[in-house]
Amino acid sequence: MIALGLVLLVLAAFPAVLAFMNLAVLQGTPRHRPQADTLVSIIVPARNEATNIAPALDCALASVGVPVEVLVIDDGSTDATAEIVRAYAARDGRVRLLTAPPLEDGWTGKVHACHHAALAARGTHFLFADADVRLAPNAAAILAGHAQASDAKLVSAVPRQIMKSLGEWLIVPTINFLMLGYLPMGFMRLSRDPGLGAACGQLVLVEAQAYRAAGGHEAIRSLIHDGIQLARLFRRKGYMTDLLPGDRLASCRMYKSFREAWAGFAKNAHEGMATPVALPVWTVLLFGGHVLPFVLLAIAPSVPIALAAFLSLGTRAIVTVATRENPLSIPLHPFTILVGLAIQWSVLLRIGSARRAGWKGRLYPVG
Repeated sequence: MIALGLVLLVLAAFPAVLAFMNLAVLQGTPRHRPQADTLVSIIVPARNEATNIAPALDCALASVGVPVEVLVIDDGSTDATAEIVRAYAARDGRVRLLTAPPLEDGWTGKVHACHHAALAARGTHFLFADADVRLAPNAAAILAGHAQASDAKLVSAVPRQIMKSLGEWLIVPTINFLMLGYLPMGFMRLSRDPGLGAACGQLVLVEAQAYRAAGGHEAIRSLIHDGIQLARLFRRKGYMTDLLPGDRLASCRMYKSFREAWAGFAKNAHEGMATPVALPVWTVLLFGGHVLPFVLLAIAPSVPIALAAFLSLGTRAIVTVATRENPLSIPLHPFTILVGLAIQWSVLLRIGSARRAGWKGRLYPVG
């Protein structure tokens, strides 16, 4: 049992150390003003977003520090999305309403909409933001300035995740925990290895010229997880990508229930860790480092096991505070990991609705 405790301690210590290092890297990132000739095209794909689109436009139009245009591409909405955007466009010339053509075979919906919006964008940089994202006034300027100063052709950030229900607390925190606890960001900034490509599809800025040269969304037309897939695409083409702390650049409430959150994470799991090679490894890392210590602490306590549990919960607390997530979710950490693994395994084993990937009323073949 002592040997097992030491193994679990190592599994819990690894993300703890990496999270400290990553937070130091991110918080130490200098800010730069964008160049004088910069124009950021804020691109918002919208499918039945009548409840979200007005606040999203208000925030985008409040941008300071860099000129912006705002392109909303209506992707087959059956609600008042287009009418709301049309009213904004009549009042502010920076807003344009685009209509996505019918979804073509071999494409996924959001990727298809972003591709067609990018064709119409005039900016030096494109900032792809989901309709439920609320940009801070300086977000576009900070992202564009960092991209230019660092020569990163793609820069992304995880918005502050707003969570108000138990279901959200159980699932959503895995985004920041996995990114900060398991992605070596210092090494990521030194290497163009596609395997280190990471981005959050909620908020992605790309340099327009590099985006076109890499093939843009058309090059990932059949894929769903656009953030990480764009980052890997750019790196395969020889471009650097980067991440910034996003809790003060934007906020986002993705889901409003456990069911919504499960479906959303399952959608992206098809292209994430839910593979026959990766998922067993992730299960050992996550279950061993963040679930098993708490189980054994209750039935066979020892000093290594207690330290492993302390490190696991401490790491989660540090990540939660640093990213300004709801601290009420911290005690749920072992259950968050369990639910996250359950989502991944349900996708890999094609259990229930996980047999097909889909979102917003569209279903796509898995794999």
